[in-house]
Amino acid sequence: MPIKNRFAELQADITAWRRDLHENPEILFDTVRTAGVVAEKLKEFGVDSIETGVGRTGVVGVIKGKTDTSGKVIGLRADMDALPILEATGLDYASKTPGAMHACGHDGHTAMLLGAAKYLAETRNFDGTVVVIFQPAEEGGGGGREMCEDGMMDKYGIQEVYGMHNWPGVPLGQFAIRPGPFFAGTDQFEVVVKGSGGHAAKPNETIDPTVATSQLVLALQTIASRNVDPVEQIVVSVTSFETASKAFNVIPPRVTIRGTIRTLTPETKKLAEERFKAICTATCAAYGCEAEIDWRPGYPPMVNSEAQTEFAAEVAAGVAGKCDLAEITMGGEDFAYMLNERPGAYILVGNGDSAPVHTPDYNFNDEAIPAGCSWWAEIVEKRMPAA
Repeated sequence: MPIKNRFAELQADITAWRRDLHENPEILFDTVRTAGVVAEKLKEFGVDSIETGVGRTGVVGVIKGKTDTSGKVIGLRADMDALPILEATGLDYASKTPGAMHACGHDGHTAMLLGAAKYLAETRNFDGTVVVIFQPAEEGGGGGREMCEDGMMDKYGIQEVYGMHNWPGVPLGQFAIRPGPFFAGTDQFEVVVKGSGGHAAKPNETIDPTVATSQLVLALQTIASRNVDPVEQIVVSVTSFETASKAFNVIPPRVTIRGTIRTLTPETKKLAEERFKAICTATCAAYGCEAEIDWRPGYPPMVNSEAQTEFAAEVAAGVAGKCDLAEITMGGEDFAYMLNERPGAYILVGNGDSAPVHTPDYNFNDEAIPAGCSWWAEIVEKRMPAA
């Protein structure tokens, strides 16, 4: 089951869809135009039913096979949203929206799933039902959670769900996957350390939050080095340190830090939150300061189901000749919400030697389209073979 000839025939069309989406990026839940394009394409393909407004601006399409003796229902999910990045590619089809860019390849994911939907609606060479899911707000908005909370899984009777992401550095059109924890849970924090400011010449008359916060930044690293089991993975990153004054001779009254904590298991995630809050409170108190903590729970760890991962890897190997074992990534992925509701798997398709995702120079490689579309189609035809 190599790359399907139909997708080679459709590649120019799918590429055109992708580049149109690239020119017109939309952020978070503001994927109104994108959702409209998706819904119109699905209607044009003859998809059996289409629902818009799922999870605010998501789109769901249903494609029925020639038969349905199996009663199986498989969900295929692509994300639609872009990032708040100013594009620097110089492409003919670069973003026409200043400050917004498809810097993660969601335009490619959407186009590939549209291509697969067109093929599946044409052939219907399977026994069961396919639900194609086009999700908004993967980049921090929790669109996957919103679609699940709208009851999508139960309404459409989805039994398994599969997702895909392009991956720079993986050879073009090749695949990589791993069972179990794959992407990290991502929590965010903001801490305001309050003291009492004053003149830099008289530090004894102040309660200096800069010193307290400096110690806090170092102390937070003990969550990883002294609290979490060394065989577990965790990343504690303080990414912003902002004082209430920028003057050379003023000790500020408060300092604000922000950052993320990334974990791979619910247990480590819970422990990290507990230790973070305790360390913030105690460290600041030791310097006479007060910690105002804003803990923002993020995406849960994304965990691939064992059986579905094995199947997804077999399909990928059939399309590309092999499927490699992917490395764990500490990035977040809100497909985790769908995998928490149903068994399934998330795979990486190679984008070749391209710029990294989330950078102004990134671009999805259209040569990956036939491989990605073939994987989607084979997931359906192999999981629900025609009766």
